Amino acid sequence: MITTAGLDIGSRTIKLVLMQDGAGIVHMEKEETSFDYMDQTKRMLKGKGYEAILVTGYGRHLVGEAMKIGRITEIKAHAAGVRQLIPGVRTILDIGGQDTKVISLDSSGKVIRFEMNDRCAAGTGRFLEVMSQAVGCKVSELADLAMKGRGNVAINSLCTVFAETEAISLKARGANPEDVASAIVDSVVQRAAGMIKRIGLSPTVAFCGGVARNKAVAAGLAKCLGTLVVTPDEPDFTGAIGAAILALQNIQQTGAKVLAHPAGCKPVGPV
Repeated sequence: MITTAGLDIGSRTIKLVLMQDGAGIVHMEKEETSFDYMDQTKRMLKGKGYEAILVTGYGRHLVGEAMKIGRITEIKAHAAGVRQLIPGVRTILDIGGQDTKVISLDSSGKVIRFEMNDRCAAGTGRFLEVMSQAVGCKVSELADLAMKGRGNVAINSLCTVFAETEAISLKARGANPEDVASAIVDSVVQRAAGMIKRIGLSPTVAFCGGVARNKAVAAGLAKCLGTLVVTPDEPDFTGAIGAAILALQNIQQTGAKVLAHPAGCKPVGPV
């Protein structure tokens, strides 16, 4: 058996996955992306055994260069990870801490189109954190609150700062927290749905990233798009899973190990 590792250095969290033969997950770990995320990454890898590793995510360039680890784009990593978890899917939506990605695949799983929103936090996990504070609840409570809303108010701004002002104004005018929460979720849904429609919707959408844990957003997307929305059990790990799978494919195709074994990390088998 060949053990490979996938690292996803996200803006909010770092995800690590170890897989055997690109199929069986033997280890999953998630930590907050600290200010010194290089040191955090080294701590997560210390003592882990693998024969090859790839890194993806917004921090892949710094970590890859410093630790001599092969890098892969987030688009390719998420595509590989989702296809492993949900075979046959052709539309992927990933909403993370500070960006949104929509990926369109062909029938063989090859990326044919994608769109990223990485210039603004609107509609991302950070947006939901800020808006939850404006409503007066925890971000983990927002979905349940939103699903009780009547859909009778709206938040129209795409800017996090202005949207927060809108939410506060709605509360001041007597709107129920449930209705404001529903409006917040709907603004995320409409933004994501617009990106998906621009790329081209294929039936069944794989919804990934930390925001996919918000069941109100998932339900809203299904209703808005009129199609099935499927969320993996661990939606924020798809990038790391994809990186581990692609590390194995690299070995199989070239016979070479994908750089590297950072200091303090234990390789499995000959290198």
